[in-house]
Amino acid sequence: MKHRLLFTIACFANLFLGIAQDMVQSGPMVGYSTMREVLLWVQTTASAEVYFEYFDHENADERFKTDSTVTEAQDGFVARLVANEIVPGKTYGYAVYVNGEKVQRDYPMKFQSQTLWQWRTDPPEVNFAIGSCNYVNETRFDRPGKPYGSEHEIFESIHGKQPDFMLWLGDNTYLREVDWNSRTGILHRYTHTRSLTELQPLLASTHHYAIWDDHDYGPNNADSSFWLKDTASEIFKLFWTNPNFDVIDQGGITGFFQWADLDFFLLDNRYYRTSNDNFTTERQLLGKAQIDWLINALSSSSAPFKFVAIGGQVLSTEADYENYATFPEERRYLLDKIRESKVEGVIFLDGDRHHTVLSRMQESEDVYPIYDLTCSSLTAGANNNKELLNTNKLEETLVGQHNFGVLNVSGPRTSRVLKITIFDKDGVELWSKDIKAQDLKYPK
Repeated sequence: MKHRLLFTIACFANLFLGIAQDMVQSGPMVGYSTMREVLLWVQTTASAEVYFEYFDHENADERFKTDSTVTEAQDGFVARLVANEIVPGKTYGYAVYVNGEKVQRDYPMKFQSQTLWQWRTDPPEVNFAIGSCNYVNETRFDRPGKPYGSEHEIFESIHGKQPDFMLWLGDNTYLREVDWNSRTGILHRYTHTRSLTELQPLLASTHHYAIWDDHDYGPNNADSSFWLKDTASEIFKLFWTNPNFDVIDQGGITGFFQWADLDFFLLDNRYYRTSNDNFTTERQLLGKAQIDWLINALSSSSAPFKFVAIGGQVLSTEADYENYATFPEERRYLLDKIRESKVEGVIFLDGDRHHTVLSRMQESEDVYPIYDLTCSSLTAGANNNKELLNTNKLEETLVGQHNFGVLNVSGPRTSRVLKITIFDKDGVELWSKDIKAQDLKYPK
């Protein structure tokens, strides 16, 4: 009788565990990290009570809990909860609980708090991944013919590199014709993309930050006239986990974050954008308010590398498709302001073009070279565009296959070095380049 009772209890335990597993739609995902708090994210399949439990790997007996929340349909059943009982420079394990039951995963679930290095040591080594253009097929809503998305195992390769965080450079999902005219459609597309099986291990143990481009904002080549742009902003903020949005307080997703001694400026190239075909007015891609905020923020930064993330190419001289060369007056304003302000260490990071290339601009020996790393595509259709009219490109860096980048910053505080490495879908190196922070300064 005793054995039968224990068997019955075990069966019920397994049943509840299975229910908890089935209640998770996507995630969990690790969001922004600071020295004192980390954002944790998960999406359930239906309304459920959710909380996270976490612990310092060096003291697993002491457990902490986030607040709990009930996920709701209007928010896509998304839970965003803050782990706020952490201390700097630690690695934490965590678990997610749905309706009181622990969700099991067969891959690591961990996060890290940033290191308190200031006034104590040199800054820590930093590794972060970048990529753009992620298309996850859904046959009933895709265009007929060959699937546009492929080689989704690339996310397993990124996970294998164990970056500290990943910066998504736009087109992180692809809204279809069936999606962009309704809140329901946009929620569905974000949910469908986030639920990709190959993506889950990467979400669970790597911190994530993101900007957008046209496909995760609205229709192809969408601009400020997009009728659901505020809805798109709302849903982007539900699914992504930046520490802030809209730092210019005019709508959109403009933001900023720090990691070690590095500063990241996250720009919005859609919310304020003039239509590509409208030449009847003053044309803008970012808008003066956003550019002026950027210049002010860059001027306040002491980071050796100041990474400016934007959905489309900045330095390419080939005025083609949607790069900044098609908005020449505003691009000139931006680049002139960077030079006038004497800001050093600027590197642009972007995607969009479905190929990868590094561009370098140095107008004279009196200024340092500014770099623009275009990294695309993760899983959407790749191409072999040679950028024949881009006089700033470094020919040896052109990549026309699915790829991602890992950027490593190392060295003492006064002589940091950036190593850019581009990998194919299997994690095999395609090219690498070192850039010294000292070489991104104005001549004395």
